[in-house]
Amino acid sequence: MTTVTAPHRLWRNTRYLTWLVSDTSKGLAGALFGFAIPLLALIITNDPAQAGIIGAAAMVARLLTTLAGGILADRHPRIGLMLWGSLLGILLAGAFTALALSGSLTFTTLLVIDVLLAARSGLFDVAGESAIKEIVPDDGMGRAQAANQGRDAALQLAGGPLGGLLLGVGGWLVGVVMTVCHLIAALTAWMLGRGRSSENGDDADEPRRAGPRPAGAATDDPGFDAAPTAKPNAWREMREGFAWLFSRPDLGGVLLIITIINLGFNAAITTAIYALQQDGYPELLIGTISAGIGIAMLAGAIVAPLLVPRIGAGVLTIAGLAVAAVAVIGLSMVTVPWAIVAVLGAAVLLLPSLNAGMMGYFMVATPSHLLGRANSAAGVLGMGAMPIAPLIAGFGLTVFGRQGTILVCAGLCLIAVVLAIGNRALRALPVESKWAAHAKQFEVR
Repeated sequence: MTTVTAPHRLWRNTRYLTWLVSDTSKGLAGALFGFAIPLLALIITNDPAQAGIIGAAAMVARLLTTLAGGILADRHPRIGLMLWGSLLGILLAGAFTALALSGSLTFTTLLVIDVLLAARSGLFDVAGESAIKEIVPDDGMGRAQAANQGRDAALQLAGGPLGGLLLGVGGWLVGVVMTVCHLIAALTAWMLGRGRSSENGDDADEPRRAGPRPAGAATDDPGFDAAPTAKPNAWREMREGFAWLFSRPDLGGVLLIITIINLGFNAAITTAIYALQQDGYPELLIGTISAGIGIAMLAGAIVAPLLVPRIGAGVLTIAGLAVAAVAVIGLSMVTVPWAIVAVLGAAVLLLPSLNAGMMGYFMVATPSHLLGRANSAAGVLGMGAMPIAPLIAGFGLTVFGRQGTILVCAGLCLIAVVLAIGNRALRALPVESKWAAHAKQFEVR
């Protein structure tokens, strides 16, 4: 069997490359819209609180639909779901373009389109994230996740300036580019499915199921085809994902920490962006700040493939959280754009290594038949408080001002660091080569 043991061999995996193009195109569309919506909301309403409501509603929609997305990813061919999600993205991006061209963007229409796009992500993105387990072997998963982190950094680098440039012309141009991105994602997802069909001599592009896997099934065969022993039940299937996750001391205990740091860090960044817009800085300059953060993430992503095989995932996680918390404290003390770039650049430098280690271990530890539901459960728990972030930023700016709001966010980040240091299971997570053996210790027999 051929295994991926080094980054250069990963680039010989044509299925991974095709998946990467599809996922990257979809990611660029999301990055553009994620950048444009808060600024459009502020431009149209001139009210940070209303902008926060739009962002919070979209996050709630994504969290709720992610639960359904995990069930779909375990019931149906995952690459097929990638295709359907991209096709829906084309329709929604086209609708946004039409609204912008007709001058119909208001608080209400922005709220509706943002919620619909977030729901699309929740329903279909889990399938794309889970499909990589059938494309990349376990011993290459850490490096694949590190490469994905580099891709995400590149999107961060390009998304801000490109979004600012497009938004400077008009919101409609953001919609046009989003539509093209989803079209590319759909074509490459179709190619990925066709490639798997050709290899197998049938139309199966992902794990096949006649129904949900019976509870307690030990096999991790991605081609599971056995007849169901019970009628499909979404509630039961969703509970199975959460139950499995909480049965794992190596994974379940980390979720609260991730939730707290996500809330504090993202609320701090959102506060800084809202404050810059309210101070009159142009969209292109704000986008350039995102590019500066992207450069730092890209630098971190270049180093991540060197760190993940050599330093334990737990150590990388604690170090990354600590650096981010200190940087948020520093963010409360600076207001000019170049200083914000420097502080946030330092904050994200270790995030690619942190994410590669945690996501890679999660992929190795999770059996394929549960990956969609476990992925969605982890996402919902890890991002459960995220809808509060734009509300903290929007209302915090109004009530406490910029510095007070960011200091509250810094307090949340410090709490996450303390919890991480005290979590024995997190501290014990090993280097990439030992992930599979470490995960076996916690398997339910």
